[in-house]
Amino acid sequence: MSTSATVPPHAPSDGPSRRPSYRAVLGVPYARRTFAAALLGRLSYGMVPLALLLAVRDTTGSFSAAGAAMALFALTSVLLSPARAGLVDRHGPRRTLPPMAGLYAVLLLATAAATARPGAGPLTLGALVAAAGACTPPLGPVMRTLWRGLLPDPALLRRAYSLDGVAEELLFVTGPLLVGLLLPVTGPAGAVAVGAGLVLTGTLLLVATPAARAVPVAAAAPAPGEPVAAGEAAGGDGPRGGRGLLRRAVLAAAATGLALGALDLMVVAFAEERGRPEAVGWVLAALSAGSAVGGLALGALDRPLPNTARLPLLTAGLGVVLAAAGFAPNLPLLGAAAALAGLFVSPTVTTAYLVADEAVAPEARTRAGAWVNTAFNAGSAGGAATVGLAVGQLPLSLCFVLAAAPALAAAPLLSGALFRGAFRVLPVRVRDFGGGRPLRKSDSGTGPAL
Repeated sequence: MSTSATVPPHAPSDGPSRRPSYRAVLGVPYARRTFAAALLGRLSYGMVPLALLLAVRDTTGSFSAAGAAMALFALTSVLLSPARAGLVDRHGPRRTLPPMAGLYAVLLLATAAATARPGAGPLTLGALVAAAGACTPPLGPVMRTLWRGLLPDPALLRRAYSLDGVAEELLFVTGPLLVGLLLPVTGPAGAVAVGAGLVLTGTLLLVATPAARAVPVAAAAPAPGEPVAAGEAAGGDGPRGGRGLLRRAVLAAAATGLALGALDLMVVAFAEERGRPEAVGWVLAALSAGSAVGGLALGALDRPLPNTARLPLLTAGLGVVLAAAGFAPNLPLLGAAAALAGLFVSPTVTTAYLVADEAVAPEARTRAGAWVNTAFNAGSAGGAATVGLAVGQLPLSLCFVLAAAPALAAAPLLSGALFRGAFRVLPVRVRDFGGGRPLRKSDSGTGPAL
């Protein structure tokens, strides 16, 4: 592997012997500049889905067409994420992100132009939107890779990942609000164009940072996203095997996504049952607030459990709270339950990213993070679809229990011994993530607590 620049790992005054803080994370050389650029680009991801939905709806006059277009956008964006991240690992962010972001922005602008006037064909819009989704630059996984290069100290890295997760949560709240502010001025097509400008600007600023120049690039790697037969790895599926760790991270992310995707729909059903549909917003806001608090608390812990030990506990906690939420007698208590469930969301996803990061070689971290991200998003879509079939057919309290079942079932598998041999069909090769070498004790999370 090779790098084209050297980035100081951390400020001299913030050594491991001193208590790290979020201020110490942002005080690392180049951290503020790099993080701000990534957040600027990722703000587009909070804006574009809603803006595209409204733009397609306005020009076609059909919610069905708009929903189908957004399903295509989500499908290509989520399923191709590991392949795009693999290109970044193979060729580096400076060579791959600008073309991706440029093509993504051009396709969004083409969609904005097509929706600026009524009458655009649904097939044309669907093709444009699907193509844009396929080109979505993986700014989140790339930023987490950059954090690892900037912060080799594990305590600071955990704080950085927690801060990153909370900031991402806030972006997905801020993005729709920004679309709402733009609609009276630019219309939905204009909001799509603004989203295109944000992702292109943020990406170009990101790759211009010294941190992006220092990302290790694989000297030789298999084709991104190429599948392999199960069981091909020297590392094995044990607690210290890279494949086992990565699959645990993916499983936890998928279970969390399933729970959240189902919860959104169940909150709507719960509020409508009680004649208070307007309450959906503040219940989901309580979920987001709880998630932000949980993420910041995780980063602030002095001596947390190792990542692999923490992951099943967080997943189980989310499942238990979600199952209990279905028995809330009223909306205020449901909001409290949602806030409590949120306390587990950001820590679970953050820990999954940390476990995935530990499982792989430096030149494969972007792809490993993309697998976690893909699992979460796919789980969210699957949770919404599955519960959508159950709501109205089953008591709502039972729907909450069913939505919690994947998280509860995943928890014992994530504990280690029961995971061995499970889920061997996941199409991820260990040699794609560092040759399948056995992890050192500190890598596996069984050494000193972070």
